Amino acid sequence: MKNASEIAAMMRHLRLVLVRTNFPENIGMAARASANFGHAPLYLAEPRRWIYEKALPTATSQGKPLLDSITVTNSVQEAVAPCTLVVGTTARTGGARQQLITPRQAAAEIAERLVLGEDVAIMFGPEDRGLSNEDLENCGRLVTIPTAPDASSLNLAQAVLLMIYECFLALPDAARIDAHPNLSRRVTSEERDFLFRTLKNALMDIGTIPRDNPEHFFLPLARFFDRADLRRHEMDIFMGICRQMEHLVSERSDDKS
Repeated sequence: MKNASEIAAMMRHLRLVLVRTNFPENIGMAARASANFGHAPLYLAEPRRWIYEKALPTATSQGKPLLDSITVTNSVQEAVAPCTLVVGTTARTGGARQQLITPRQAAAEIAERLVLGEDVAIMFGPEDRGLSNEDLENCGRLVTIPTAPDASSLNLAQAVLLMIYECFLALPDAARIDAHPNLSRRVTSEERDFLFRTLKNALMDIGTIPRDNPEHFFLPLARFFDRADLRRHEMDIFMGICRQMEHLVSERSDDKS
């Protein structure tokens, strides 16, 4: 399993190329998004407005190092020159924009390249028009982000966030979350059988299931417990309930006698 430093090293081979950006604030938000998912470096190709002080507030302290190390180039070609794969993003379809893939499909291929230590670029167009057909000539893959038909245009920083998130998830072992960090171990077959016998007897004692055919009536409950993926601490809770039922049945019997 790869550690955080190895994941970060791979993500640094991913260039986020922002082409002819208009608003420094979007650059700052893109820097923050990149910081959240491994610090992929930012490249500004032919920026129309690049004002560090305006980008800094939206970058926050997390994205500031990326702003401090940002690379400004005079052309798209210069920004992507060493990359073995260039992925362009577009909201428009048709014409020269054929064979589009989703961010998740692109991320799978991008991750393969990053694991090998190859440089990859994802290009994002200006806020008003997106990437031009000339820009897309530099791209080996075209990605479109599926949206509602009546609102297909995304904010630049939102598009960056979605793309880098998918790339981060696609890396091996990058984002594996323990779904049950505080749970005890699963019960063994022996423990399961012991719980079922105890619970079945307790339910018979209180008259919930008949004694003449208890297995038939207990089966749905057994299936329920099996679907619940029972843990040892949960078994202990139900064993405690069974003991209480046995205690109450015993007290009732004593009162009658």
